[in-house]
Amino acid sequence: MTDATTAPDAPNPEDAAALDALYGDFAAGNMMPLWTDIGDLMPAAPHPSAIPFVWRWADLLPLAQRAGELVPVGRGGERRAIALANPGLGGRPYISPTLWCAIQYLGGHEVAPEHRHSQNAFRFVVEGEGVWTVVNGDPVRMSRGDLLLTPGWNFHGHHNETANPMAWIDGLDIPFVHYTDTAFFEYGSERVTDESTPDLSRSERLWAHPGLRPLTGLAAAASSPIAAYRWEHTDRALAAQLELEDEGHPATVGPGHAAVRYINPTTGRDVLPTIRAQFHRLRGGAATSTVREVGSTVYQVFSGRGAFVIDGQEHPVSTGDIVVVPSWAAASIHADEQLDLFAFGDQPIIEKLDFDRTLTEAAN
Repeated sequence: MTDATTAPDAPNPEDAAALDALYGDFAAGNMMPLWTDIGDLMPAAPHPSAIPFVWRWADLLPLAQRAGELVPVGRGGERRAIALANPGLGGRPYISPTLWCAIQYLGGHEVAPEHRHSQNAFRFVVEGEGVWTVVNGDPVRMSRGDLLLTPGWNFHGHHNETANPMAWIDGLDIPFVHYTDTAFFEYGSERVTDESTPDLSRSERLWAHPGLRPLTGLAAAASSPIAAYRWEHTDRALAAQLELEDEGHPATVGPGHAAVRYINPTTGRDVLPTIRAQFHRLRGGAATSTVREVGSTVYQVFSGRGAFVIDGQEHPVSTGDIVVVPSWAAASIHADEQLDLFAFGDQPIIEKLDFDRTLTEAAN
């Protein structure tokens, strides 16, 4: 018999041979004993494989332009999209274990053919004009600062009506859908089903009126019916929060930090069932608290300069740069000048599974 401070006796040769045989039978039967590997399966806190990383717009855009000169867009390849591969994920084209992000580039007068897939998708435009995305036959103008949605299983294609190329970022839940074996894909029209160029899509004309909901679609929808969330509305909402703060009203999420969430007007929840989208504005000199959050978040700098401090390492950023903050990484944001940030994350998945947890430290 042993006590807590005495190591157990080594098994006798007969027991050792029996234990070896037991482990051999586990392996032969495609089984693994929990008692030999519990530390990796149940850590005290998340230890993500994904790492914090910054992709520089000054690197991304020239590479996309070179691809535009050399790689055609058409049936088969479908999109001239360059996925951002997190260095911690073993060469997978994923920015995090649940999220996919790419820069897409469409040349002058090019058309990306229509298709649809199970994955939920959005586009965010950092600069440029002249492209329309057609979602289930509804042409949607793409302009600077706009968030555009393509919910899962909606046909969509793009057409450029100008001689000038345009680049934007795509965000999807491809890794999550791939992991859960729930993906379907289907080709659509070789071009797009409607090549008109309206200023406002039909979905915006019906749904994008503040505080008003049409009586033609009262049922709750998993994804937002609004195809485009326009920059002018986002900008105005952020400016109003900071103005109210200046007047002494507690309207911001922190000193000098305004933020909004894009929502589904039929439910009040996130615009897509697997992706949250938000926009942040920090005054020059402002800083956020340091936060750890379960789930991953990706930021694109819409304008301005500042820095992310992630797990103690500072990452300077400027317009167009893309930053990934992995799950449970300690992160804060500091603005050198007014810093506008588009953000998307996997929080709807985390919250639906009741895995959400946040730890906030004081602002620096």
